[in-house]
Amino acid sequence: MSSEAKTGLSGNQKRKMKSAARFFATQALYQMEHSGQTYDQVRLQFLDHRFGEEFDGYAMLEGDVDLFTLLLKEAVNHQALVDQMTDRALVAKWPLGRIDSTLRALFRAAGAEFTQSDTPAKVVIVEFVQVAQAFFPEGKEGKFVNAVLDHMAREAKPEEF
Repeated sequence: MSSEAKTGLSGNQKRKMKSAARFFATQALYQMEHSGQTYDQVRLQFLDHRFGEEFDGYAMLEGDVDLFTLLLKEAVNHQALVDQMTDRALVAKWPLGRIDSTLRALFRAAGAEFTQSDTPAKVVIVEFVQVAQAFFPEGKEGKFVNAVLDHMAREAKPEEF
């Protein structure tokens, strides 16, 4: 959905679409890492098939296309920068290469939003902790993600702390 078409949406609906875009960006980055597909292939697949997809009687939300595209593109374009920032936020015995690939994708999407957008750091943290909880509903990953993202945010946007 283009920016012009979003103007008639409520603030709550826009927030839900942005949340969905963050979730989809994490999935797309994970898929790119595991499939070897390119940015363009994965982006089109998500826009054509995942946004608004229905399965088992459940409809996926439409995502904010602009935010999804920004996160995916900037996570790819600035992967080295984001990965280095993530490594600094992780404890020494857990380098980025040793963590779960879903979390690695999440940190890349969040890092792209920290460094390439004007979204407030606290919003990015809350949103991506919720993404972690969606992927790991039984685990402690949400607390881990919160701690790592807090460290990344303080580096990326120190003026907000």
